Amino acid sequence: MAGTRASRLGIVAVCMAALVALMFVSIEPNTQYYIDEVMESPEDYEGNIHLRGQVEPGSIDSSMSLFMLIGIEYSLSIDYSGAAIPDGFDEGHTIAIKGQLVNSGHGWILMAKEIQTGCPSKYSE
Repeated sequence: MAGTRASRLGIVAVCMAALVALMFVSIEPNTQYYIDEVMESPEDYEGNIHLRGQVEPGSIDSSMSLFMLIGIEYSLSIDYSGAAIPDGFDEGHTIAIKGQLVNSGHGWILMAKEIQTGCPSKYSE
């Protein structure tokens, strides 16, 4: 009976190790870049990307679902028609965006899939 219990525990341990290994293999690392870093050579970052920047004051155009994301030196048009707007999204706030960086022919644009803001309670006094 002791051998069967040890066998079962061994099988459970192997299964758990396999699940943990599968979890780590399936998780894609998600490096977050600042807008200035990307816009120095945007062709190197074309495709799926995770960006951080500030919403340019006065740039939100809700009728066209566009706004500008700015860094220190560069800016980028963001099309948020494919993303939900979270609480805390406003002009002048720093946000993180996951999406597709594409060259539209008229310049670079990020087609947003997900927009993240910081926790408002974290910054309130």
